[in-house]
Amino acid sequence: MKVLSVLRVGLLALAALIGAVSMASAADGSISIRIVKAGFVVGGSAGDGVLTFQGRKYPLSVGGLSYGFTFGASETRFHGKVRNIRRASDISGVYAQGGAGAALGKGAQVVVLTNQNGAVLELSGEQKGVIVSLDLSGLALSLK
Repeated sequence: MKVLSVLRVGLLALAALIGAVSMASAADGSISIRIVKAGFVVGGSAGDGVLTFQGRKYPLSVGGLSYGFTFGASETRFHGKVRNIRRASDISGVYAQGGAGAALGKGAQVVVLTNQNGAVLELSGEQKGVIVSLDLSGLALSLK
């Protein structure tokens, strides 16, 4: 019985160590992206960007769809941090969000998004255009 307890504690300690090592190997990078969005009920977005990670620059493609109340068009330029990636390809994936917003002329935007790989985008930027939205949207990022 005592041997099983010691073994269980040892396995838990090993699992915690492996988790800490895998978290420690994750790194951060920086990102800048430009997104153009337009829609009437169903919206679409497209754009491009650059990921800077471990001293290298990686070009990005941006695309997405939204559904809900969307009317108008806008351009948003984001910049910020990418957290919890081990390699540049971890940024690729779908980032989902629900939200409401409006822009007439210029407006500030701040957003935090996570994809299926655990990559976290912490973005801020400026939106220009005329758009009103209350929608669910998905943003897809991929390396070019």
